[in-house]
Amino acid sequence: MKEEAFLIKRRRFPRIFFGWWTVLASSFIALWGWGYTTRGMTALFKPIASTLGFSRAAVSVPLSIAKLEGSFQVPLAGWLTDRFGPRWVILTGTFIIGLGLILMYYIQSLWAYYVVWGVIIGTGSNIALNVPVEKAITNWFVKKRGLAMGTKWTFSGLSPVLVLPLIAWLITIQDWRMTYVIGGMVMWLVGLPLAWFFVKRERPEYYGLLPDGATVEEEADQMIDKGAEYATEVQEVEFTLRQAMKTPAYWLLIAGHASPSMVPGALAIHFVPFLTDVGINPLRAAVIIAMANAFGLPARFTSGVIADRIRRDYLRFLLGGTYLLQALGFTIFLLNQSIAMIYVWFILYYIAQGASLPLNSIVRARYFGRKAFGSIGGSSLMFVAPFGMIAPIYAGWVYDTTGSYIGVFTLVAVLLAIASVLVSFALPPKPPAQVTDIRKIV
Repeated sequence: MKEEAFLIKRRRFPRIFFGWWTVLASSFIALWGWGYTTRGMTALFKPIASTLGFSRAAVSVPLSIAKLEGSFQVPLAGWLTDRFGPRWVILTGTFIIGLGLILMYYIQSLWAYYVVWGVIIGTGSNIALNVPVEKAITNWFVKKRGLAMGTKWTFSGLSPVLVLPLIAWLITIQDWRMTYVIGGMVMWLVGLPLAWFFVKRERPEYYGLLPDGATVEEEADQMIDKGAEYATEVQEVEFTLRQAMKTPAYWLLIAGHASPSMVPGALAIHFVPFLTDVGINPLRAAVIIAMANAFGLPARFTSGVIADRIRRDYLRFLLGGTYLLQALGFTIFLLNQSIAMIYVWFILYYIAQGASLPLNSIVRARYFGRKAFGSIGGSSLMFVAPFGMIAPIYAGWVYDTTGSYIGVFTLVAVLLAIASVLVSFALPPKPPAQVTDIRKIV
């Protein structure tokens, strides 16, 4: 890293800690990005299949392509974020997402659909919406990280509440092609400026601040030490990627996260098709999912706040409990497959899933620190990606061959229960034998 990067920039910050602007900017990028690339796909699923004459398994393939790419793109994005900061990584990914959404207007064939949605949109999502956004927030918060992550996940969680119904409505007054163009233009005209102005390259110590907004007048080298000392007050120690991979916690968290990752990013695209299959019209189906997601929004914020207030070694039980509650939601519906139980299932699932989202990032940061957060998170997702890659195609194939999603839902319920047990055994790692310089990532 260039030497000038270590000079503290003396500037007057507004009364609001700059990290909160980062939270709000990244929240909108995630809200709109996930709203179109994941949450909204469930409303776009049937129109695309109907217009282009694709099977449900075929329509699901691009999500698997994106997950396959993510197995190497997300680790690379994590390393680039640790090495060069999150700003340019998020900017690049946001631009690519916008480009891919606009190109969807011109899709006429299966191969073009796979290239645009699977390769282009998938690449942008993998680069911009995962680790870099979380790294940008993790850099600026330690003691208030749960509050910051909970706030980000609460705002971004509005994507199924706001963006999904908006997409469903746009499809009825325009068509799915123009709906994609509108999404891409918003990504460019709003997302790019937000990333440029409100995402910083470095952690706050380089700008004369401590995490969470504490200020101190020190020389650069001393400032970095102050930041590390501040983090140890909540038992947070900096691990390199190699040091983290030597701990049981690293592997148990990966194993536990594999099953829950199948549902929001892959299986959930089949929720609207499932609801319409049981006789619910598409717009009402989108509203049902939006309503269920709305129940989960307070859980996203609350779980982050709770995480700031409990001991580090209790976080694993909190995370494991959210996975168990997700499994319970699926099980309740499987035992009584009625319309009424669909509401109970979705509400329980989205409350638990909403609570789990900030906790994944919080646990990783509290266990392994800030400096290699991107590399550790990226490498973790590399191992999780195959599950997300298989899930959408498997769900589509099961429906195409059996005419039902019940077998898929049963398997997911079992895997979620197993995940809750695995995460509960992920004890906080002991500090590494040598705490290296913050520039040493690997």
